[in-house]
Amino acid sequence: MTLGSLIVKAREGSSLSIEELAEATSIRPTLLREIESNDFSHCGGQTYARGHIRNIAKRLDADEAEFLRMYEEEQSIEKRTMHDLLVENNVMRKPSAKRKVSWKSLVVISVACLGIAGVAQIVVSNISTVQNTGVEIASAAETASPQPTASASVSASATPTPSEQSSFSTGTGVKVVINAARAKSWIFVSDAAGRTLFSGQMSMGASQVFTSDNRLDLKVGNAGGVDLEVNGKKLPAIGPNGAVVSVSYGANS
Repeated sequence: MTLGSLIVKAREGSSLSIEELAEATSIRPTLLREIESNDFSHCGGQTYARGHIRNIAKRLDADEAEFLRMYEEEQSIEKRTMHDLLVENNVMRKPSAKRKVSWKSLVVISVACLGIAGVAQIVVSNISTVQNTGVEIASAAETASPQPTASASVSASATPTPSEQSSFSTGTGVKVVINAARAKSWIFVSDAAGRTLFSGQMSMGASQVFTSDNRLDLKVGNAGGVDLEVNGKKLPAIGPNGAVVSVSYGANS
């Protein structure tokens, strides 16, 4: 029996339909059907797949450890070193045999280094001369120019930077406020057109506001650490600490 068929058996034993289990786990019905068919290719990676399996096991009162064991066994996840994974993904190259360097090559390299050092010294000397001249000119200019007022400095420093942005919008039909009230969490937010509004980590205490015309799709990496407010209504917790949960909200949510 495969993991997918075991999930089907447990769901039917709990007298739950696909739609009812989807509502209880915040996992899309289409994705649940793929999981029950032993297809985990659209889960977003192994980490999200394990999170979905834990979530399903809890809702069906099943053995979470057994579900995860079957997933590891059926998907044949190999334990490899980080070096092997980097080589496999063309991030690193396999070490090649060391080549012996001839004495002629060493002589050429030494002469080239001496030449580069000489040129660098000349360039540095010229730069120092130019900088000294520039300092003298700048000092004279500062003496002749009036100092900026304090109000101008305050105005420049008060300009917000792009990193301080806390609201993201592609419309006004639905509004979701995410508050990392208890712990930091990774957040991914997109709209109905598939446009990514936010992808990154929210630190504890941070708050973000998202609006769109029709629908907002959220994937939360630490469901127990965040609070959600949808269209002005505060929602109960969408999952426990450490759980990966996907939810969607529309204008009527």
